[in-house]
Amino acid sequence: MPANLPPQYYELEREFKREKNPREKLRLAEELLAMMPKHKGTDKLQAEMKAKISKLKKQIDGAVKSHAVHQAKALDHIEKEGAGQVILIGPPNCGKSSLLETLTHAKPLIADYPYTTREPMTGMMEFETVQIQLIDTPPISSEMYENYLSGLIRNADLVVLVADLAQESMADDINYVLSKLEEKRIILKNEITQKPEDPRFSYKKTIICAHKEYDDEDGSRLKKLTEIFPDFNIVPTSIVDDDSMKRFKKAVFESLCIIRVYTKPIGHEADYKAPIILPIGGTVEDAAVNLHKDFAHKMKYAKVWGQGKFDGQRVQGDFVLNDGDIIEFHM
Repeated sequence: MPANLPPQYYELEREFKREKNPREKLRLAEELLAMMPKHKGTDKLQAEMKAKISKLKKQIDGAVKSHAVHQAKALDHIEKEGAGQVILIGPPNCGKSSLLETLTHAKPLIADYPYTTREPMTGMMEFETVQIQLIDTPPISSEMYENYLSGLIRNADLVVLVADLAQESMADDINYVLSKLEEKRIILKNEITQKPEDPRFSYKKTIICAHKEYDDEDGSRLKKLTEIFPDFNIVPTSIVDDDSMKRFKKAVFESLCIIRVYTKPIGHEADYKAPIILPIGGTVEDAAVNLHKDFAHKMKYAKVWGQGKFDGQRVQGDFVLNDGDIIEFHM
């Protein structure tokens, strides 16, 4: 039986064979497997691709101890922590490192000359009752693009594109970042409503940080930014303005499209220190599974407290939760 593979498969296969980075190679292999028609004519091809995927996973996990793999693991992939992983990208000296230092306890190297950030650095940003992971990255310009950046951006939950309102070249700098990422098959979007038709591409939800807002005295660069990104959430910021930092934190949290759910042991007060993090639309059953995979099977019902609900409302597993809800499980 013929395989009847679509034309896009062969394009992606050529990309897979050329790719050297093991994490990106794994992503392409999984896309190839998903693209294959599932019938007897592709059984052998599916088995071969599954074997390649297994080998790549072992390689990435450290089964193959080559220096190249360790380098890729150290730079192009950062384990997610907290309620979400947010990557800061932008042109040289746009203020990414200053933002990281102001918003977290991280201490990046900060200087008035470009390219001081050569490797990614992480810090945890506190927003109300959750911690959000921020990643500072090397700049993107015609003089510099670290290849491992593509993997970091693809893996992040949210991209923050930092625009420098103090620079006359701001528009050109930002347009270069956009074109460079598109060359790397990464498209920044204000919302992700569908997967890209070409599996080699990656759509990444993005907000715009219009940084150093006080240096844009006549507001012309902020206006230009809204022309470049008419549909995007643009957040003006300055590290000397605490209110703008609070607005930035809130914008990041809301853009992650997550909710916080607090647990309440029977007969006790709610625990606000370690909320369950769920996607918007998450249910009581999702919250139970998040605590323990067997929890949902043992649960008979739950009681929920929150805005728009009467206190201790009795609900079942399919009940949709909202941000800030308190839940009490009954077995």
